[in-house]
Amino acid sequence: MQAELIKAQLLRHLKGGEAFMPVEDLLDKVRYKRIGERPVGLPYSFYEVFYHMFYAQRDLLDFCTAESYKTPSWPKDYWSSEKTAETKEDWQALKQDFFKDRNALVAFIENPETDLLGIAKHGEKQQILRELMLAIEHNAYHLGQLVIIARLLGLH
Repeated sequence: MQAELIKAQLLRHLKGGEAFMPVEDLLDKVRYKRIGERPVGLPYSFYEVFYHMFYAQRDLLDFCTAESYKTPSWPKDYWSSEKTAETKEDWQALKQDFFKDRNALVAFIENPETDLLGIAKHGEKQQILRELMLAIEHNAYHLGQLVIIARLLGLH
């Protein structure tokens, strides 16, 4: 019973809306033509931060669930080499992939066989709960950055 309550809380935080806005609400407010702009004084664009969120979330998902796993190179693999998506379709695909991976994390949490205190599939000591909390914290942190970027661009 306790594990079910913890899983339910993790799901609420993963989807957003507990202490921060859901990422999909912000993405709906940002127009494609502005995602590559870097506000004055910031070293990254909306696209670059969102790409980083996607990549880190995918890495954590793979670390916990993939049949095979190779540790990505930090920071090279975690950040886009481009300031923006090449096309509007690429931007849409990135957003879809982010939510597909988040849905996979949701399914992983909801799976009755997922033991939150168990070791992640490719971990040595890293518990599944740690990895899920890391995904939630990381997404929340960078969502805050996305809100700031959107505000600096006059989009939110």
